[in-house]
Amino acid sequence: MILNDTRSNYDFVRYYCTAGNGMEAFLVDEVKRKLAAKDVHQIQGKVLFSSSAVIDRVSRLKAAERLFLLLKQDAPLRLPAHTSPARASHVLQSRLLGDRNQWTGAVRTWSRLQGELAANRNADKITAKKARKETEEEKGVEEEGKCLVECRKRTRELRVDEWESKKLRSDKQTNDKEKEEEAEVLDLSGVNEVEEIKSPDTDRSREKDTNQSCGTSHTAARLEHNVEGCSRTMDELDTDTALENVSFRINCKCSGSLSRCLSAQEISKVLGAGLSRLLGWKADLKNPQLEINAFLSDDYILLGIPLTRSPLASRSYIKTTGLRSTIAWAMASLAQIQPGFLVVDPMCGVGTILIEAAQEHKAACFLGVDIDDGQLQKANENMTFAELGSRVHLLKASSMGLPLPSCSVDAVICDLPFGRKFDTKINMAAKLPLILSEMERILCVGGTLVVLLSPQLSSLMKKLLTQKHTDPTSNQEAKPPAGEQEREFHLSSLKHQTSFRVSLGAIDGLIHKYVKT
Repeated sequence: MILNDTRSNYDFVRYYCTAGNGMEAFLVDEVKRKLAAKDVHQIQGKVLFSSSAVIDRVSRLKAAERLFLLLKQDAPLRLPAHTSPARASHVLQSRLLGDRNQWTGAVRTWSRLQGELAANRNADKITAKKARKETEEEKGVEEEGKCLVECRKRTRELRVDEWESKKLRSDKQTNDKEKEEEAEVLDLSGVNEVEEIKSPDTDRSREKDTNQSCGTSHTAARLEHNVEGCSRTMDELDTDTALENVSFRINCKCSGSLSRCLSAQEISKVLGAGLSRLLGWKADLKNPQLEINAFLSDDYILLGIPLTRSPLASRSYIKTTGLRSTIAWAMASLAQIQPGFLVVDPMCGVGTILIEAAQEHKAACFLGVDIDDGQLQKANENMTFAELGSRVHLLKASSMGLPLPSCSVDAVICDLPFGRKFDTKINMAAKLPLILSEMERILCVGGTLVVLLSPQLSSLMKKLLTQKHTDPTSNQEAKPPAGEQEREFHLSSLKHQTSFRVSLGAIDGLIHKYVKT
């Protein structure tokens, strides 16, 4: 994949991202495919790479947890068993601090990237603000039009009432029919004249208000642009003049042999004291300008500066979280969704998988199915929040009896509930054969099935896919309705493609990919 928004070849930046256990392979593929990354290196829980892509694109990686500017990558520091803390501190400083120019150069790069990220955030805010304003103005015009119609209607009713009152009074005062007819004509013409006079004035007033509103909008936009420009200039000035007076904090994670000589807190103090002497920086544990993360183990040493405050895994377009967004994105990526595909999640929950898939694949259609009204309500709120209502549809139905024709779906992606998080009374092991048979039924030939299972359910699924015949009495709890017996135990059309063991926090899960033949 060749990117247009890249810098020149000499302006490659070295990054690293943290990733959940088992997610490294997905992240390696993503940085190569989306960022045309070079020198990609994978270690446990982290992926290192170089890219000339703009930082806005780098910060939109979906498989990553956190994004860092790489300061230093080195071989592990191995110390003899009885090394004194003083000796360990000296060796540590000499290995990690290095040259002054390397640090100042890295901070300049970090500052430039922060400026680009801030500019992108400001642009996004202005765009969102303008969109909201346009929507509000459209609603305002619509409401104003309704009010104007109601006012005219009410005015007309009042004047007709007034005319009728005058007519009655006139009837009491005189019996002269000619005078009554003249009065009626005069009153009605007066009503029409008032309407004809009022309407142009009202329209001119509305036109004037609209012009004033537009003028105010343009003025506000110019002010926002000027303020943004001044802010950017001040930021650049501060960076150039205050590089010598940076406040910083060090966060350290240490394991292996080094941790037996020095604790993570002691290593942070050692590195902090060395940076203060080398660069004149000031340590600030509460509100630093710069945060430096150090990872030291028996396998590697990494130093980096975080580029974003919040994790990349925290999606701004998801209101209610369910399955971890990085896992949901990885499952969607395995489905290899193409334009025009129909993708179904038969146990969609709050819709995290569907949202991640729909964000990535704009030309596909998505259907979420769930039996729980509460989950469907949250899913609907999520779709509205993510502005995906036109491409993602929701349906209340059981995963064991999907109201879809056979061979009608291109991809099925499903996170089957398991673990303490899902306090369900359903015996998932007993229901698994029927659930899988429904997924297999709706899939078209060549379609993809991606499921997330617990290790126990994974073992059961493997048995179901390998056995040719099963004694019906061996699984009484999983008895299907009449006519479903054969489909429950015959899933040989699903061919296994690949599996990944991923961390879900307290427990692990296994992602399996199958293709229907």
